[in-house]
Amino acid sequence: MFCQRHAAEYNAGWDYFAGLDAEEAAQREADESRDNSGYRESAHYGWAGSGDGSRSRDEMRALDLLELEADADFEAIKKSYRAKAKLVHPDVRPGDDEAARAFQALQLAYEVLRAAEERREWKG
Repeated sequence: MFCQRHAAEYNAGWDYFAGLDAEEAAQREADESRDNSGYRESAHYGWAGSGDGSRSRDEMRALDLLELEADADFEAIKKSYRAKAKLVHPDVRPGDDEAARAFQALQLAYEVLRAAEERREWKG
């Protein structure tokens, strides 16, 4: 294991294209720049969701379904879930398959966010 200074020295002298001639190096760079598995530096920045890394992609989808922002607290989550669930609950709309699917999606979203809240409380 290198300290930071020695790692920087080692990395400064490292050549990704070592052993390749100019044509092969250019081809490899073109191939890796073309597809998203290459070394495009900023490609991953949009994946985080909430921007601060505090929410997973599933949490962000659940918040989206509940029409909430990434920084919503759990009280806001419960309030939104209850309001939306009342509109599509099977007791309110019996025999409505679309409402049943919407209710199941809301239940899943709530469970994802509830489990995340429990993990945060457990860690904290």
